[in-house]
Amino acid sequence: MNMGSPDLPTVALIAGPTASGKSALALALAEKHRGTVINADSMQVYADLRILTARPTQEEETRVPHRLFGHVDGADSYSAARWAIEARAAIAEAHAAGRLPILVGGTGLYLRTLIEGIAPIPEIDSAVRTEVRALDVADAHAQLATADPEGAARLHPGDTSRVARALEVVRSTGKPLAHWHQQRVGGIADEIRLAPLILLPDRDWLGERIDRRFAEMLEAGHGEAKALFARTDIPADAPVLRAIGVPELRALFAGETDVVQAAAAGALATRQYAKRQYTWFRRQPPEDWERSTELETNVRLARIETKFHL
Repeated sequence: MNMGSPDLPTVALIAGPTASGKSALALALAEKHRGTVINADSMQVYADLRILTARPTQEEETRVPHRLFGHVDGADSYSAARWAIEARAAIAEAHAAGRLPILVGGTGLYLRTLIEGIAPIPEIDSAVRTEVRALDVADAHAQLATADPEGAARLHPGDTSRVARALEVVRSTGKPLAHWHQQRVGGIADEIRLAPLILLPDRDWLGERIDRRFAEMLEAGHGEAKALFARTDIPADAPVLRAIGVPELRALFAGETDVVQAAAAGALATRQYAKRQYTWFRRQPPEDWERSTELETNVRLARIETKFHL
């Protein structure tokens, strides 16, 4: 993830775990530097869930341009590849208008796909896919260990979807998944000057914010959750139904839990998700990406301005 030449158009990036204060910083940066805030969170794309995914408020969206927030219907499928195409267009739109594009979110896969590109994996043969998906995970992993030993060693033997994906790729293309991942195409790294800031606040501070924020979101999100559950056109496996807060409210409405239990379960799920994000953003991005442990928005703003001469 190269940060690019200083002569290239700038794209700011604010990333980090949920509840770390990304949105507040993005809004402050956009207001001060004529920016456009571009969503990079896989759940905030859905129109159905503003409150439960902590999307910017309508008032915040009127203060500066916001793109790729709430623009996807909950019944629609969505992917990192589609987001990357739309994000590229939103960045170009901002630059054409003389604005600073500000990517903000915690979905590392989305950011990596946009910046580094996507692996050019050929379409999988449907017969191969059907055969692989019919295997139980133990058989699939054993067969993967023969066809792609390195790939099998990297995956947990019980990870059904990733094991199946790796096996269908090597069977259908004759090349392991790692081969295709080394040939990413379509990334924007060489076209922009990236100004990234990763927020890695104190974990206790983050946990307290998560607990407080989730309780508030749970109370305020009843209406949008009920509207979502009332829809009959959303597939049972739709990603929007897996958004943190949605399963907890479904259980609450069904009488399976009470408000206290639902709040505790949702806060715990959010903490676990934040922990995975924290680990990813601490380890995966390049070392020269700026990382911040500061807690105050104005201090964070000064940090990114100073570092990248914004």
